[in-house]
Amino acid sequence: MNGISIIRCFLFTAVLFALTASAGFAQKSYQSDVLKTSGGDLKMTFLGHGSLMFEYAGKVIQMDPASAYADYATLPKADLILITHEHGDHWDAKAIQASTKPDTTLIINQGLVKQLPNGTVMKNGDSKTVAGVKIEAVPAYNPEKQFHPKGNGNGYIIEFADKRVFVAGDTENVPEIKALKNIDVAFLPMNLPFTMTPEQVADVAKSMLPKVLYPYHFGNTDTSALVNLLKDQKGIEVRIRDLK
Repeated sequence: MNGISIIRCFLFTAVLFALTASAGFAQKSYQSDVLKTSGGDLKMTFLGHGSLMFEYAGKVIQMDPASAYADYATLPKADLILITHEHGDHWDAKAIQASTKPDTTLIINQGLVKQLPNGTVMKNGDSKTVAGVKIEAVPAYNPEKQFHPKGNGNGYIIEFADKRVFVAGDTENVPEIKALKNIDVAFLPMNLPFTMTPEQVADVAKSMLPKVLYPYHFGNTDTSALVNLLKDQKGIEVRIRDLK
């Protein structure tokens, strides 16, 4: 091999390495858990903060899609998008556009009517069946602080065959969520001053008794505090995932 051929070979290898490396940097890996249901596997992917993705029976559900936590152009298009409330860490137009296909259903709370006029509003207490799953909107609010006023934001119970998954949205340990029963998986927010302390999350969990509890939207809160608070609580498995 002459000198020119060696240089060409070197340049080709360098370019190939650079392209491979950049592709690797562009692809973020996300943690996922699988829940067995009577209708098949439910894959729960933890995109970050309040953003989750559920895959079930050939359908994709995006929960609170926000570009700060995932590149939605690299993720599957959604059959259903659920948004809990209007704060910018729970949705943005770029993420919704990247997640949407012609038959995507977009469910929003009342506070997003002006920003997302093509969305279907669910008020607290409403229920409907979309993309093969039943959804119920649950109140999400701060009783005394003004971050999340009562009657505006939603949490959602999503029924995947015989399993009920509750994503609480931004809320405190209010009576409406403490009263929920037969919850298999609960995502409960845990960061002050906007949502709950570990003690408040534990308070909800001891009333609700979910089989699996994921603290989410927890920022810099010490998740080990919640684990310790519930270490003697039988029947609740606390799982910590990358959901800052």
